[in-house]
Amino acid sequence: MDQTADAAVRPRHDFSRLINPRAVAVVGASSNLSRIGGQPLKLLTEYVYQGKVYPVNPKYPEIKGLKCYPDLASVPKPCDVALVALSAQHVVGVIEQCGAAGIPFAIVLSAGFSEIGADGAALQDKLVAVARASGVRIIGPNCLGAMNLKDNVRIGFGGTLQLRTLIPGPFAMVTQSGGFGFGIVATAAYYGIGFNYAISTGNEADISMLDLAEHFLERSEVEGVVLFMEGVTDGRRLIAIGERALELGKPILVWKVGNTDIGHQAAASHTARMTTGYELFQTAFRRGGFVEVRDSDDLLDALKVFRARRLPRGNRVGVITLSGGAGVLLADRCVELGLQLPPLSATTAGMLREIVVTFASVANPVDATANGYNDNFASYNRVIATVLADPGIDQVIARSPRGSAATAWSRSFIEVARTSDKPIVMNWPTSPDDNAEVMQYLEQNGVPCILAPGRTVRALASLNEFAQKRRAFEQRRRHVAPRLIAKQQLELPQAAGTLGEHRSKQILRQYGIPVVNEVLLSAAAVATLARPPLPFPLAVKVESPDLPHKTEAGAVRPGVIDLSALKAAARDILASVRGFKPEARVDGILVQEMAAGLEVIVGALNDPVFGPVVVFGLGGVYTELLKDVMHGFAPFDVCAAKEMISEIKGSALLTGFRGQPALDIDALADTLSRVSLLIADHADRIAEIDVNPLFVRRAGQGVVAADALIVLK
Repeated sequence: MDQTADAAVRPRHDFSRLINPRAVAVVGASSNLSRIGGQPLKLLTEYVYQGKVYPVNPKYPEIKGLKCYPDLASVPKPCDVALVALSAQHVVGVIEQCGAAGIPFAIVLSAGFSEIGADGAALQDKLVAVARASGVRIIGPNCLGAMNLKDNVRIGFGGTLQLRTLIPGPFAMVTQSGGFGFGIVATAAYYGIGFNYAISTGNEADISMLDLAEHFLERSEVEGVVLFMEGVTDGRRLIAIGERALELGKPILVWKVGNTDIGHQAAASHTARMTTGYELFQTAFRRGGFVEVRDSDDLLDALKVFRARRLPRGNRVGVITLSGGAGVLLADRCVELGLQLPPLSATTAGMLREIVVTFASVANPVDATANGYNDNFASYNRVIATVLADPGIDQVIARSPRGSAATAWSRSFIEVARTSDKPIVMNWPTSPDDNAEVMQYLEQNGVPCILAPGRTVRALASLNEFAQKRRAFEQRRRHVAPRLIAKQQLELPQAAGTLGEHRSKQILRQYGIPVVNEVLLSAAAVATLARPPLPFPLAVKVESPDLPHKTEAGAVRPGVIDLSALKAAARDILASVRGFKPEARVDGILVQEMAAGLEVIVGALNDPVFGPVVVFGLGGVYTELLKDVMHGFAPFDVCAAKEMISEIKGSALLTGFRGQPALDIDALADTLSRVSLLIADHADRIAEIDVNPLFVRRAGQGVVAADALIVLK
């Protein structure tokens, strides 16, 4: 069941002429090449751009030896891009001219739009309307421009675009922060990592980060995409692009910022308090071909390991060093990041023992000792080759030798590396300028060299994360699960608001979600009961759509054990409600069986960015104290539900912890999937679902919802 199917077949836009235009018109061109209107002319004429450049400014007959045109109508055809460097109030008219002149793309550098407030937002809305009517696609406004280093196209302004040290390479950058994102491209070039393309999206009035990411993924010369992201408006499309990345085998390295400004969501359910914007982005990243990075070093290191074009078949690592301490440190970091260091096979250990000195260690990690200096590290390369050939090892981390022998060692080491398709990452043991030519040689031949042990392992872990996701993706594609239940027709009130617990549970029942036995009685009926409506013990509650949190209103009495206590409880909770909220509507007294088991919470809501989302976590005091929750994008099947269950930190409580019996995970997964169907089927009316608590019983005994709340739009 793939909820992203519609997004996946969305027609993709072709931005080939945007990133490699036959001609560029610079509107607002300036003869002062240091100004924003002058820098683009300098970049387009002095950096080997092969297309035509047309300055547009009625004030000048020519600029920089180029004929200057009074308007876009007079610019020769074909012209693919208009770069706009005018004040905001003139931009709308320029876009109209673009449409009339048949110029398909505009890059608007100008600020003064939605970023400045209501007036700017209104101007941006007008800009978008004119662009739609004119058939013009816009980058920006309020951006730095675009770079195509592969074809020497630099359309924009700023210090980074003027650097001659930038280099092309197999990656593409889309950044919502132009200055910072372009700075990363410059830093990467310093370390020999090239980008074919980099685009600053600015306000994204028209062309979005997702539009460009989708385009770059499909380009054969792009092997990975980097996103510097503040946010997106279409979470489902983000998910679909992530799945496409897995299908193509191209990673999306995403650096998401702005994650701590969590807005308050005034909602009745626990579910809303368990869901924040960044958590849903993280869920999308975990699902798709994204590798999340958190700093420049992480990004650059990840780019290095992906550039080597080798994906591991599993997460088993062989660590080989010339220093015991380094090996222990690398091993610690591997385990911390979920990589395995399995014992080497007996055959491998025997072969190693014949190569190394007697005081070396042939366990994993392997400490070959500094004895390699005695033979210019020829024996060290034999050690690496032997570990690399072990069928129980999927990838290798090695430490580079130092000193005068390192150059000769590196030549033979590359020959060893070429005998295998397994990833090899070199943990560089010293400063980058120590044997710098060796590092350069290794990286030119596909072996990434990374400075610190922790950074080395994090980079390798990112490679493993992507490889594991690809394997899981292929399994998901082969697994097509039918719906557990057809879409149900619900009789819902027309008005927005909260349904009472009893009505909410009736809706859950329609989707096959188990709920406790209960009866709804009037207060008068409870007072005249001659026998209990259900076996004791019972819980007694006030049924009211105006009391989403009954405990706070004193509207709940659990553990009622006889008829007189039941009647007294009904009187007491009614009195409590009248004192707590006199205007609350009361639909009766809810009498229900007591339930037991492990408390979990299951919720669902309609997120404005990601659409229908299901939330699952431990209940009771754990819910908000530990925030041990997982999210799933609805609808999803039972297999996806089991993945959610396994990923919470407290999953051991469900599988049997310290001799406790295993609980009914199958029934829990079934319920999660049914909740996902309910929220997805009725997303037009249901805003939130809160099942809290849901009791999980022993394996084979099912689950049961003791309380529920549904909020309508």
